[in-house]
Amino acid sequence: MKYYIKNMVCLRCIKAVEGILKKLDASIADIRLGEVLLTQPLSPGATEQFRYQLSQAGFELLDDSRSQLIVKIKSIIVDHIHYLDDEKFSFSKVLPRELNKEYSQLSKLFSETEGVTIEHYVIQQKIEKAKELLAYKQMNLNEISYKLGYSSVAHLSAQFKKVTGLTPSQFKTQGIHLRKSLDHI
Repeated sequence: MKYYIKNMVCLRCIKAVEGILKKLDASIADIRLGEVLLTQPLSPGATEQFRYQLSQAGFELLDDSRSQLIVKIKSIIVDHIHYLDDEKFSFSKVLPRELNKEYSQLSKLFSETEGVTIEHYVIQQKIEKAKELLAYKQMNLNEISYKLGYSSVAHLSAQFKKVTGLTPSQFKTQGIHLRKSLDHI
């Protein structure tokens, strides 16, 4: 049985949900960003406990297919930008391939539900990843722009300033407190 969970955006989130399921003695087959696959479905009572414990931890168990699809879209985007090392890819190709739906259908649903386009959400995620990389000073701006699939440092810098109101250099001097949690993007 597959369950979809909103606000699972990092590896710690996976561990937190895994902990909740272990307390419920659930048999986990697989767990990843936004979804859990159990070998057996939870009983109605256990499902309600799961829903409650998830909400206490800042997550939400999703019931309807539209919400589940939005979570899948976000999970794919977050995964590709924050956890996979694949600099050059197009979400207009990745999303339809992974979700078996037309990109125009996914884009329309995402915009209607989230109030922003998929492209804007991708930009927000890329800028948040750039902030992380800048804060930890492990890469220079040229390396960051390449890693995030930008055509140039100037393109990254322009989008960074548009989203944050700061240049990457200004952000670097102001520090880590300006970063956002991925579930708030």
